[in-house]
Amino acid sequence: MDVPATRSGPGDAPPADRALLALRARWRTASLAAGWRFPSDWALPEVDAVCAAVMAKGRVEAAETALAGLARARAAAGAGLAETLADLAALHAVLGHGEDGFVSPDVDATPARLLRTTALAWADVATDQLAHTEVTDPLTGLPSAAYLRTRLAEVYQAAAARERPAAEDHVLLVVSMDLGAVVGFSRLTGMILVADALRAVFDSGQSVASLGPSVVAALVPKGEGVASHGVALRRALHERLSVDSQLADAGRPRVSAVRLPATHEMACDLLARLARV
Repeated sequence: MDVPATRSGPGDAPPADRALLALRARWRTASLAAGWRFPSDWALPEVDAVCAAVMAKGRVEAAETALAGLARARAAAGAGLAETLADLAALHAVLGHGEDGFVSPDVDATPARLLRTTALAWADVATDQLAHTEVTDPLTGLPSAAYLRTRLAEVYQAAAARERPAAEDHVLLVVSMDLGAVVGFSRLTGMILVADALRAVFDSGQSVASLGPSVVAALVPKGEGVASHGVALRRALHERLSVDSQLADAGRPRVSAVRLPATHEMACDLLARLARV
């Protein structure tokens, strides 16, 4: 005769596991009360590792390695530093009080060593994420003007090393749209289509960027046939923009070759002026 399976609950767990679960629950409650914004994001595997280390050592100061692992996981999951430190303060407050009663987490009351360990581990991941984040315009998906300024700095440095003006080797091809009479989604669609045309024509490693709400540009080496690229760009723009009647009525985008000025500082000023066209 088969015996029906029974579901086990927290009370069926070994005493050590019940203690760990109780610590975890009290910590979560204190962290939420301290301002943790999204309750569903609090639980991570590293939380259990910290609880286990604390239970094994008897004090939070002995769990530095586990806390560093949790801080890295928090950063990878998108938690801010202030939120991560408040969560640490919640754990410290829970361990500093008995089994019952309301606790009041205080970051300033948390041992400096634990704050330093947690902050450094969090910063390691956050800094790495920042270094690998591409700066892009959210509408067009093109790199922003900040990217193009950085790229121009490299161009001017290379030109200085060769003792020749940067304008002898590169030119800016600028595309601007008059969207004053275009409304609604067509206005957004226009710049998306312009960006798509730019990517299609300059697909060999040239630097392209969004300069403003209606201006994009490509930094093109002069040896790559600037004139032929300009013709191909006008053709690509016409093919894409003619599918929308509002965009077709707005007239052709203006495509112009802009000579680079003498210095990188002047080039940055030029980008700022072009963005306002």
